[in-house]
Amino acid sequence: MRVLIASAGSHGDVAPYTGLGTRLMTAGHEVVVATHERSAALIRRCGLGFLPLPLDQGATTGPGARHSPATARLSVTEQFRVVRDLGPVMAEALADACASGADILLFSSALAPLALVAAAGVGLPSSGVFLQPLAPTREFPPVVSGLPSLGPVGNRAAGHCAQSLLIHLYAPAVRHLRRRLHVTAHAVRRRRAASPVYHGFSPRVVPRPADWRPGMDVVGYWWPAEEPDWTPDPQLVDFLRSGPPPVYVGFGSMNLGDAEGFGSLVARALRLAGVRGVVQAGQAALSLHSDDVLTIGQVPHAELFPQVAAVIHHAGAGTTAAGLRAGVPAVPVPVMLDQPFWASRLTALGVSPGALPLRRLSAERLAEAVRHAVRDPRYRHRAQRLSALIAAEDGAGQVLAAVERGR
Repeated sequence: MRVLIASAGSHGDVAPYTGLGTRLMTAGHEVVVATHERSAALIRRCGLGFLPLPLDQGATTGPGARHSPATARLSVTEQFRVVRDLGPVMAEALADACASGADILLFSSALAPLALVAAAGVGLPSSGVFLQPLAPTREFPPVVSGLPSLGPVGNRAAGHCAQSLLIHLYAPAVRHLRRRLHVTAHAVRRRRAASPVYHGFSPRVVPRPADWRPGMDVVGYWWPAEEPDWTPDPQLVDFLRSGPPPVYVGFGSMNLGDAEGFGSLVARALRLAGVRGVVQAGQAALSLHSDDVLTIGQVPHAELFPQVAAVIHHAGAGTTAAGLRAGVPAVPVPVMLDQPFWASRLTALGVSPGALPLRRLSAERLAEAVRHAVRDPRYRHRAQRLSALIAAEDGAGQVLAAVERGR
């Protein structure tokens, strides 16, 4: 079977689909990933086919995605405006990808409005493969809103408002694509109501809401594929061996503005906490160097996280998942969109002493949280128990089974 996977967003929004794709490929299916041109090398290193989508010209692709390096300085409103303007171009490219010989389309939440139209237009079976729980529910508010719980009625109402915003955002592109492919609004609504959606996170982390419609399932994580040619930098190997496990600090594709000022805050916090640190430069352009702190470039989280004492991060879905997989305590510093939601889950699961929103961050507060995370053994014990449970799940296997039975 020829499987097309379509996704967009930051590295963390694309990398998990390499693991899903390689699992499908190992089972004998031909897999092509349609996404940003800047992800082409990653996709091809994993042995998967690649189709470019014109998504590197501007912003993120919708409320389901975090912002990309190209747009890290844009506000959420500006990102939405760029998505609206680029929508017809994205729609055309996605429709062409669907018509390129695929037997089934698997689409991320970021491209869902366009994918439903494109798949309907070419008569292609389709399923959502989402990294966030975006459907309205009474159990929590919209995950991209950053809101606290509004109660069962308020949560569900806010969820429908978020869905309306997404529909409004994509409306020009959807209308354009419907005209091109001669798809009725009724056909799109019918497909939206019936398409299966598989959520790539653990039900131990976010249980399936009881009020979701049938066909929406939480199946477990699908992890980024291992890169066969990756080897650790000798300097990192020496640093890890030269003392107690350090604390990881990384903010992925987040641009935090004043890199020097934020770096000084992190350095002071690590000193106050009395811990060593491994700092990933990332889009924040952090650069800290001392006998007890090493700044590194891109390193697979699966390789590094099991060797650290705790992880300080922005609570993106991918980094949150990697920390849980490694069984290490977390100190989340959420910045935007779905990050406060994942930070709240880490706290509720007992693997974090609590979230520290970026706007209220200080060296003293960060140091205190790090001390709790590292020195209170309960956080690590809970993290390790959860890691063992997650390891027994097979999210990619469930998607593979669904593809092979024709859903």
